[in-house]
Amino acid sequence: MNISHPPALAPAARSGLLAAGTVLLAAGMFLAGCASSTEVKIDSLSKPNSEAAVSYRILNKNPQVADDSLRFKEAAAYVKTALSGKGMYEATDNDHADVVVNLDYGVGPPQARREVMTEPVYLTMPGQIRTERVQTGTDRNGNAVYQTITVQDPPRTELAGYRDYTVTTIVYEKYLKLSAMENKVAAEGRPATEVWTVDVTSEGQSKDIRKNLPVLVGATIEYIGKDSHGQKTIRIKDTNSDVAFVKKGM
Repeated sequence: MNISHPPALAPAARSGLLAAGTVLLAAGMFLAGCASSTEVKIDSLSKPNSEAAVSYRILNKNPQVADDSLRFKEAAAYVKTALSGKGMYEATDNDHADVVVNLDYGVGPPQARREVMTEPVYLTMPGQIRTERVQTGTDRNGNAVYQTITVQDPPRTELAGYRDYTVTTIVYEKYLKLSAMENKVAAEGRPATEVWTVDVTSEGQSKDIRKNLPVLVGATIEYIGKDSHGQKTIRIKDTNSDVAFVKKGM
């Protein structure tokens, strides 16, 4: 354990530091409890004039989820809501949809993450020993009789420094991928042209994809039909308007 020592402080300054630290710690815990947000990584690509494709049909690209399952229907409903936020609509005739939106989502295998944390180290110091002159009685003439005694002040707590320690946690990557392909028959064995794609991932100790899906879908709204020019990292609060929009549904 490595401990770094701060410069010596006067007793009054040390007391003020401890009091201020306690207040800041309490305030930080309060704010952390009130605000909840998710870190999301997002990457998107788009070909020119992709906004011209407004009608779509959705295809399930997750082999572990049945097309007629409630899980897929719920995910598809979230995606349809997000697409409506970009002015897109589900085609009544699949053959005449502008694009086919492939929907894939799920949870990756567990991964170990190590993080170095720092915490303060406090020491309890014995109180100062000193002498006091106290009255122990009176003599026969009524005069006060004094005696010198040894007393010790109460113990005090001081900041001794900081220590680093490593925390290992198991995290899961939740992912969502939307890819819009031209709704045309492939020519000469070549796949249909990709109009736009959005990849979203989020890491956390929870592997509940159903709970995280509205956040992942909500994050796509700004990037559907847009080139992100590389992967972006953003934070989305539970109260984000796009997430609320997705949860509300059409």
